[in-house]
Amino acid sequence: MQPRNMSMSGVVDLAAVKAAGEAKVKAEQARAEAARQGGGGAVSPATLVIDTDEAGFERDVLQRSTEVPVVIDFWAEWCEPCKQLTPLLERLVKEYNGRFLLAKIDVDANQLLMQQFGIQGIPAVFAVVAGQALPLFQGAAPEAQIRATLDQLIQVAEERFGLTGLVVDAEAPEADEAAPAAVPAGPYDALLEAAVQALDAGDFGGAVQAYKNVLADDPGNTEAKLGLAQADLLGRVRDMDPQQVRKDAADDPADVAAQIAAADLDLVGGHVEDAFGRLVETVRRTSGEDRDKARLRLLELFEVVGADDPRVTSARSALARVLF
Repeated sequence: MQPRNMSMSGVVDLAAVKAAGEAKVKAEQARAEAARQGGGGAVSPATLVIDTDEAGFERDVLQRSTEVPVVIDFWAEWCEPCKQLTPLLERLVKEYNGRFLLAKIDVDANQLLMQQFGIQGIPAVFAVVAGQALPLFQGAAPEAQIRATLDQLIQVAEERFGLTGLVVDAEAPEADEAAPAAVPAGPYDALLEAAVQALDAGDFGGAVQAYKNVLADDPGNTEAKLGLAQADLLGRVRDMDPQQVRKDAADDPADVAAQIAAADLDLVGGHVEDAFGRLVETVRRTSGEDRDKARLRLLELFEVVGADDPRVTSARSALARVLF
């Protein structure tokens, strides 16, 4: 199969949102600072290549795409051009050193994903950036063309979405190597208690700051992440007029801000499925920045409810269907 012309049309235009030079400098500074601080959160080179499937797509691709561009290689064992392209992509992902991840998907075992992406032939290469799918190219292609496309993808991810990639530690242990258990940071009992007291007193700004203080030292603190999401939500709805918000949302289904506000109220009122369904539908019928706003608010509400809640799992699947 002859390669189609590589194109980032519909993606390149997004780069105009910020000045290219300024964003590039900021991205490089962020990566340098992360490396200077000892590679906190650094990953092993081996983790830059992922074999994934329909069950793991949300975790391996959608979620990871909020921190780094994910390039998807759709392949099959019987595909001869794939046997040339896949090793090249595996080499390039190591060379680019954390600027993107490579997710490999066997189309024979994952027909649903193949249909959702509208793939007519393989190899086919897509990218997912901040939850949005971007077609890159189909068929085998010269290395120079592939490099140019990857460079453009990385530039857009930095300028439009602020994704600066991952810090890679060449000496980091492989996933199957024994590693000492991480020592939990903290304790944070006093800060977390202060945040709860602030919430109880209606001081949502104080609660937000207390949770942020914990997360500044321990970014993975589950209790603080959940508390921050809840405090942000309560702060947003505090001064809302519920009747007016719901009237605005009903009068104009195309008003993204109105739908987001109504979803916040739905969630605070305990109508979780309604909140999720409203935002999934808003994502489905919008595009560009409006879609981004609805999708990001939906992800924030997932944090409020908790990743293990079956309603979140169901809504994540619905979101994936409308995105792809």
